[in-house]
Amino acid sequence: MGDARKIKPAARTRDITYAVRDIVVLAQEVAAGGKQMLYLNIGDPNQFDFRTPGHIVEAAHRAMENNDNGYAPSSGIPAAREAIEARARQKGISNVLDIFITSGVSEAIDVCFTALADAGQNILIPTPGYPLYSAVLNKLGVRPNRYYLDEGNGWQPDLDDIREKIDPGTRGIVLINPNNPTGSVCTEETLREIILLAREHGLVIFADEIYDQLVLEQKEHRSVAALDAEAPVITFNGLSKAYLVPGWRIGWGVASGDGEIMGAYLEAVNKLLRARLCANHPEQYAIAPALQGDQSHLEEMKSRLVRRRDLTVNMLNAIEGISCVRPEGAFYAFPRLEIEGTDWDFVRALIQETGVVVVPGGGFGQRPGSQHFRVVFLPPEEVLEQAYDQIGRFMKTYSAHR
Repeated sequence: MGDARKIKPAARTRDITYAVRDIVVLAQEVAAGGKQMLYLNIGDPNQFDFRTPGHIVEAAHRAMENNDNGYAPSSGIPAAREAIEARARQKGISNVLDIFITSGVSEAIDVCFTALADAGQNILIPTPGYPLYSAVLNKLGVRPNRYYLDEGNGWQPDLDDIREKIDPGTRGIVLINPNNPTGSVCTEETLREIILLAREHGLVIFADEIYDQLVLEQKEHRSVAALDAEAPVITFNGLSKAYLVPGWRIGWGVASGDGEIMGAYLEAVNKLLRARLCANHPEQYAIAPALQGDQSHLEEMKSRLVRRRDLTVNMLNAIEGISCVRPEGAFYAFPRLEIEGTDWDFVRALIQETGVVVVPGGGFGQRPGSQHFRVVFLPPEEVLEQAYDQIGRFMKTYSAHR
């Protein structure tokens, strides 16, 4: 068949990558050869020793039994939206303008970016940061305007770098707090400075707070929207991580701020929501029980994660050529490598020779000249110990492989 008959993909897909899933292809090839695999790449608690609380499962099951299996309202069922608003107000978000339920936070991001930015404009996204943001922006023809997190300052957003990168085409700024992949938690001082920049330049703040219930230190998570009732903010959250149902794909956005400033934009968001009909329906009946019911699983979950975080930091920092900033939230760490070559080369060789699966730091973005990898410390301690022992032994011989 000649090239003229081959169907060409759209140019907008050219720059879309997703390192978290892309690395799985290599891991599958290695596993097929019979090697024992240790997976530190999967941000899914349910793959390990965490289970969905029973009252959440029962609520969704009851809805299915009651035949709540048709279409839902485009923005979500009233009981769920009321529970989300109540949680937002508990966190100090007082000027709520709109709430919409989506198929995971991923859909909320896509809808909100689509409604805001035109091709050729840009949105500030953190680097390192979750790769979905750049994938969605590349799809839309909107430039990912990457600002750096400062590794020397606990991975806080680099405010000077943000200021330098705002230009006339900048429409918004993304905060991932707690951050994936570094596990950092923004200080209140940092959040207030970003609010000032957003107000000054007319930017929408997109606050990804999907890990807000998984702050591992003894302090309260602060929502950026709670610090300024007039600031234009869309706060993203969902059930996936803290409530242990990532496969249900239930997320949401809470819009807050000055209604006159946000009104036309939110109508554009709702046009897109109406066009796609609705998010998963029966699972929405679990939102109120999750947010307002028994929360005891969270303390047990955080207790395990603290132990696994501490093990991760201690063992990785004991390996020559690796240094790791202590994560304060979520279940990720982003260790730095002092090696020749790239972190992609390192991770490929690590998987092939040891079966330990991590994700290259380049898949999340990093400062030029630095090399990192992401680990997920969800697995039980014995699995983590085995994996870090393997990484330590591998590091001793890695330079000899090159």
